[in-house]
Amino acid sequence: MRRSAAPLREREFRLLFAGRTVSLVGGAIALVALAFAVLDLTGSKTDLGLILAAREIPLIVFLLAGGIWADRLPRNVVMVGANVVSALAQAAAAALLVTGRAEVWHLAALAAVNGGSSAFFFPASAGIVPQTVPASLLQQANALLQLAMNTAMIGGAAMAGFLVAGLGPGWAIAIDAATFLLAAFLIALMRLPEVVREQASNFVQDLAAGWREFRSRAWLWSIVLQFSLLLMSVMGAFLVLGPVVADEELGGPKAWGAILTGWSAGLVLGGLIGLRFRPRRMLLAATFGILALPLPLVALGFPLSVPAIAAVAFVAGVGNEMFGLLWHTTMQQEIPPDKLSRVYSYDALGSIGLVPVGYALAGPAAEAFGTRATLWGAAAIGGGVTLAVLLVRDVRTLERRSAPAGDEPAPA
Repeated sequence: MRRSAAPLREREFRLLFAGRTVSLVGGAIALVALAFAVLDLTGSKTDLGLILAAREIPLIVFLLAGGIWADRLPRNVVMVGANVVSALAQAAAAALLVTGRAEVWHLAALAAVNGGSSAFFFPASAGIVPQTVPASLLQQANALLQLAMNTAMIGGAAMAGFLVAGLGPGWAIAIDAATFLLAAFLIALMRLPEVVREQASNFVQDLAAGWREFRSRAWLWSIVLQFSLLLMSVMGAFLVLGPVVADEELGGPKAWGAILTGWSAGLVLGGLIGLRFRPRRMLLAATFGILALPLPLVALGFPLSVPAIAAVAFVAGVGNEMFGLLWHTTMQQEIPPDKLSRVYSYDALGSIGLVPVGYALAGPAAEAFGTRATLWGAAAIGGGVTLAVLLVRDVRTLERRSAPAGDEPAPA
């Protein structure tokens, strides 16, 4: 385990780890608080859906711009700016809720600001990791960050219930604003090695350079295409139809909570395994791991008992987490540091761009073909596109590079 925790001996990684963990705890609190704030205001599930969509649209729209600026400027500076903007947006939402002046359009507009800032934060936070640890510790660093994310989400969600009940949604969101400011302070303390960057160019040229890096690697664009269809079908069916099955056949919200808990526990275990598991062919191992993602849809289609579905969700969570950390490690190994954030932006845009379509289609598909057929059909699509990506030679053969002992954090 000493090597597993080795990234934490690096000062810059410790600051990154602490800053991201703090803001993720606040984000988990805010997600629960926002739901109850909207339900207190209007009692409308549609209004809550609109506010969540208001956050996602700017995130998708500005992702490519966020990647460009994260490659142009010091990445920790971009992260600090994004955190400060998010803090101000959450503070405004908290003030409106606490004073009783909040309306749905206020919360939607502030959620959009938050989504826009996240579009700049994500590419910078993903691209910064190779600047904080030696190349030989990249996988352990990614595993620790993923582990912190998952435990923060579980802990933050648990805290949110008590905070919302005891203080109200507004004050819970105010705590989220404070965590953003604390995270900004920690990340501002980072001292990063300089990255040799291209000569200054315009936005279109930067965008084109990132696209050339993206499309020149068959393993990269093929897996992003796979995930575009995988997440659209599997996550749309799981998050829309899963609660319906739980409500109609499994006993209600407690059953759905148990299933999600199984998923979250799998994510945590996947992170722990990732601290030690170092397959030579990273993408091949990652693809076999993500094959487990459609399995909960099969279990919900029968449906199996709640403990059995939770167990299947646990396995899917482990596979999902293993894919994530091996994917990040591969990206950080193969993509030039000065273009890494832009390529991450194309990755995220391609992977999540169709997810809202999946949300929109899951309900009508269930009405037309039945819930069971829709769940199993989505699982078949997810499994099919995952097996298909194994036809790409680089996915099967790309290998981990050995790094010399004692190497330094990787500048360009």
